[in-house]
Amino acid sequence: MNKIIAVVGATGAQGNGLVRAILDDPEGGYTVRALTRDATSPKAQELVKLGAEVVQADNYDEESLVRAFTGAYGAYLVTNFWAHMSATREQEEAANLARAARTAGVQHVIWSTLEDTRDHIPASDPRLPTLQDVYTVPHFDAKAEADSLFTSLGVPTTFLRTTAYFDNFAGFGWEPQRDAAGELVLNLPMGAGRLSGIAAEDIGRTAYGVFKAGQEYVGKTVHIAGEHLTGSEMAAALSRALGEKVVYRPLSHDEYRALGFPGADEIGNMFQYYTEHTDYFTGVRDLDEVRRLNPALQTLDQWLARNGDAIPRH
Repeated sequence: MNKIIAVVGATGAQGNGLVRAILDDPEGGYTVRALTRDATSPKAQELVKLGAEVVQADNYDEESLVRAFTGAYGAYLVTNFWAHMSATREQEEAANLARAARTAGVQHVIWSTLEDTRDHIPASDPRLPTLQDVYTVPHFDAKAEADSLFTSLGVPTTFLRTTAYFDNFAGFGWEPQRDAAGELVLNLPMGAGRLSGIAAEDIGRTAYGVFKAGQEYVGKTVHIAGEHLTGSEMAAALSRALGEKVVYRPLSHDEYRALGFPGADEIGNMFQYYTEHTDYFTGVRDLDEVRRLNPALQTLDQWLARNGDAIPRH
């Protein structure tokens, strides 16, 4: 009998990649149970048509999660900080997920998490604003804090430390901007550092590789990325994809934080962490190991070849 993997956020960026990886491997020994807040949505119904079992569950409703996890061998757990931008709410979600997985007796959980940036840049560092009272980068730090929930509850967990999406170039404000002279400019505030990026769907596909590896990864932390690139290398890849030169002209971290859009201070802090600790962040992400788990792992060029048409040209 095939083992069931319950996937939280099945219509979202990470979860959808895992759902499709399981569906694309009908002989792999697994079936998928796709969790979503609205099982009647077009995205959910598309998964039904592809052959997924789709069930309603909400990260703020622990009982619904227990029902959705019951009978499942594995569960992929993810939260979306950007839906509310609250570390407190994200921790509430994580606690519900951890308790529900324990109650349902899930044998292998993958928790999508990130580093605690305060291990390198304390929230008290005067060079950066302290956010939500105690955080340097809340969407990193709150997930890292939640890791201990799974450990303390005895949930058999693999901690999957993710990274920035290549998809941000097509919908999160990372796309090149046209300057007064009409030139396309990439102005991400990363100086000469390298950014670990990954296609969002590859997070789910790599998670599938972890599930297939079995108990070997329970209790372990797996750091993932698709490629480590400088700003100049990203600009060159964008130039190739768009057929127009893109120049890398980074803002400073303070300039980026001052842009004023919701979350600008947090993203500015994140890039300062990436920039100042690029050797650590890229160093723990072994691309060869990730590729063993996900042989189809995409580079930025490969992702752009499939998705370049979605990148705005302002």
